[in-house]
Amino acid sequence: MAKSELKEIVFPSTKEIENAYKSEYYKVNFFNIVRSTIFILTVASAVAVLVAVLLLPVLRIYGKSMEGTLDDGNLVISVKSSNFKSGDVVAFYYNNNILVKRVIAQSGQWVDMDKSGNIYVNQVMIDEPYLKEKSYGQTNVEFPFQVPEGRIFVVGDNRANSIDSRNKTIGTISEEQVVGKLVFKIWPLSEIGTVK
Repeated sequence: MAKSELKEIVFPSTKEIENAYKSEYYKVNFFNIVRSTIFILTVASAVAVLVAVLLLPVLRIYGKSMEGTLDDGNLVISVKSSNFKSGDVVAFYYNNNILVKRVIAQSGQWVDMDKSGNIYVNQVMIDEPYLKEKSYGQTNVEFPFQVPEGRIFVVGDNRANSIDSRNKTIGTISEEQVVGKLVFKIWPLSEIGTVK
C-alpha cells in the first residue's frame, strides 16, 4: 500500500462529542416530556368526564316549570345523592327526559293543598320563600295524598305552569329516577351561586 493512499483518521474533539451528546439528550428528553404530558392530559380528561357523568352531572335547564329559581338556558351542577329533604331541587328521569322539580314530601308523609296554592305536609303549611306566586295549577290528584313508600312528591316553583306530582301524568317519583340534587348554578355568570 502506498503512503499516499493512507487516510488520516480524524477524531472529534471533546467539545464536539459533548455538543452531539447534548443535542441527542434534549431530543430524547423533549419527546419524553411531550409523551408524558399527552398521557397526563388524556388521563385528566378521562377522569373529568367520569366525574362529570357519574358524580357531578352538569345539566341545562329547559322550560318554565322552575322559572324564578332556574330559568330556561341556565346551567347547573348536580350531585349524586339519595338523601333528600324538603326544599331540595332535584333532577330526575321521566320518559327519556330529565325534569327538574323541588322536593316537597317523602315516603309516608301526607300532602295537602288548598285552592290558593298553599301546600301542607303532615297538616303543617310549608314555608316557601322561593315562590314568586302560589297557584293550585294543573292538579288532578286527590288531596290529602300520602306519598307511597320509596317515592318522593315533587313540585315545580312556577306552580301555574308546572306539571309535577300534583298531576297523575307524572305522579310521585322513585328514588331510582333521581339524577341528582342541584347544588350550584354556573350559567349565566351574573347568577352564579348555590341553588336555593
